[in-house]
Amino acid sequence: MTDLGVGLIGCGKISGIYLDNAPRLDGVRFVACADVDSERAEQTARDRGLRALGTQELMADPDVQVVLCLTPPDYHAEVMLQAIAAGKHVYTEKPLAPTLDEALDLYRRAEAAGIRHGVVQDKLWLPGLLKLKALIDSGFFGRMLSVRGEFGYWVFEGDWQPAQRPSWNYRKEEDGGIIVDMLCHWRYVLDNLFGGVRSVACLGATHIPERVDENGTRYTATADDAAYATFELDGGVIAQINSSWCTRVRRDDLATFHVDGILGSAVAGLTDCWIQPRAATPKPVWNPDVPQTIDFFSTWQKMPSNRVYDNAFKVEWELFLRHVAEGGPFRWNLLEGAKGVQLAELGHVSWRERRFVTVPELDA
Repeated sequence: MTDLGVGLIGCGKISGIYLDNAPRLDGVRFVACADVDSERAEQTARDRGLRALGTQELMADPDVQVVLCLTPPDYHAEVMLQAIAAGKHVYTEKPLAPTLDEALDLYRRAEAAGIRHGVVQDKLWLPGLLKLKALIDSGFFGRMLSVRGEFGYWVFEGDWQPAQRPSWNYRKEEDGGIIVDMLCHWRYVLDNLFGGVRSVACLGATHIPERVDENGTRYTATADDAAYATFELDGGVIAQINSSWCTRVRRDDLATFHVDGILGSAVAGLTDCWIQPRAATPKPVWNPDVPQTIDFFSTWQKMPSNRVYDNAFKVEWELFLRHVAEGGPFRWNLLEGAKGVQLAELGHVSWRERRFVTVPELDA
């Protein structure tokens, strides 16, 4: 493999995932880092044996061939523009840009520059979803009917317990909001597993109007903290996904996907997956006057883990680096990232106009 020097921009929590799970590929190495917080960049550099640089210095550094962008969302497009202009290969967290027009512009610029480009779509390599994909590929479901997704947990307001998420998540002016955050994820999950998204109806909400930031200062939450969405997919599959930072968990995992088909059903979490084939489906009868006698949870079978699953971020990152070095296929590029931005944008349109919105094919 050709030597590849990686420059990391954004030294927050997620950067540790990449630094701790760096692909073991010959010739690939992290060489430099940058951050809007220069002290954080310096600390990361000391801890990881890197050089701390300014963003412009990193872009100009001849030792950097690949830029990994892990900044907060409102910096993604700016970093991508600079990296593309500098002729660097680029790989970024989502959302790719604040608007679809900006996202498509980045894709076109990257293509014109002849660089390799990719967007993080990590959920596709989670063990639970890989098990679900194996069921789909095997024909387990027969004709799929519906998908019901539940995502979220209670994010503390920040007063008597520190919040588990940074405050920018709740500021629209900093590209926060759960619609922007999660519909980008749901686009690639739905497209790759269940069927292309054809329309969306989304209702957002700001259930908690005031929160407390990292410095103990109260602030007004200007972005949505919950989203309730229905999607029409290719093949007539209907998907409903609730996303919320204001819900207390009573399910198998922080995210679950319940898939029903003619021949069987499955429920996948982040790690595990449970199945119920047609022949093992119980036959309940509606009678609210007597206690339920069926233990429904016991009628499901847990799928075995017949393989070793690697870190989801690492798997896609390694695929991208091989794409850069060897030129092999890599489908999760900036155009795929633009599709996520498109769905989030149309989710806001649906919420504002209170209607289903068609999701058109993108003109690349």
